Amino acid sequence: MVRPKKHLGQHFLKDANIARKITACLDATFTTVCEIGPGTGILTQSLLERENLSELTLIEIDTESVEYLNNHFSDARLRVLEADFLKSNLQGLFPDGTALIGNFPYNISSQIFFKVLENRNRIPEVVGMIQKEVAERIAAPPGSKTYGILSVLLQSWYDIEYCFTVNETVFFPPPKVKSAVIRLRRNETVTLDCDEKLFFKVVKAAFGQRRKTLRNALKVLLGHIDFDHPLLGRRAEQLSVTDFVTLTRLFG
Repeated sequence: MVRPKKHLGQHFLKDANIARKITACLDATFTTVCEIGPGTGILTQSLLERENLSELTLIEIDTESVEYLNNHFSDARLRVLEADFLKSNLQGLFPDGTALIGNFPYNISSQIFFKVLENRNRIPEVVGMIQKEVAERIAAPPGSKTYGILSVLLQSWYDIEYCFTVNETVFFPPPKVKSAVIRLRRNETVTLDCDEKLFFKVVKAAFGQRRKTLRNALKVLLGHIDFDHPLLGRRAEQLSVTDFVTLTRLFG
C-alpha cells in the first residue's frame, strides 16, 4: 500500500526517535488519548507502547491516511475516525474528557487551539507539534513582541511549556520552516472573574490594533470611552491575563 499524500498543509514525521520524544511530553498517566491528524501513524505507534493506555482515538480527515492506518494497526484500544477534528463533537466522542496530541497541520493549528479553548473543561492536556513561530507566540510572556491573542486566551486556562524545536529534515516533504513541540496543561482556573464572552472580544479587539493604546484600540468594540484608568494608556502586549480580566470588568 502506498503512503498517504500530504494534505491540509501537513508534513509527515519520519523520525521514530523524534516521535518517541514527542509522545514522552504527554503525561503517562492519561488512559484516554486522542491523536489529531495521525497521517502514517508514527506517533500512533509510540502511543500504543504505553502500558497505561486504555483508549486511543485517531481523528483523520484524509481517506487515504485512514485506509493506511486501518491496514497497519490492529489493537483493541484503537479507534480510527475519518472526520474533521474542527467539526467533531468532542463532548459526544469523549464524555469523560481526553488528552490531545498530534503533528498539527500548520494551516489549521490556531483553529485547533480555539477548539481546545471551547472544550477546555474536558481537555486536561495538549501536546502539539506546530510551526515554531506559532509555538513561540503561544508561550510568549507579556511584553514580548510575539505575545498576542492566542497567548492571552490559552494562558488564561492552561500552563504553557515550549518543549523543544524540531528540524525540518525529519519530515516528508520537509517544510520550509522549523517546527516546535508545545505542551498545554490545564491550570486551576475554573472561570475568569469577568464576563468571559466579553473577555474574548476585548482581547481580540485590543490586539487588532496592537500599536495603539487600549483606549483607542477598543473604540471599535466599545465606542468612546469616557473615563480614565491606568490600563487604558497601555498597549495590548503590555497586559497580563489578570490585567485583561481587570480591563474587561471595567466594561462588563
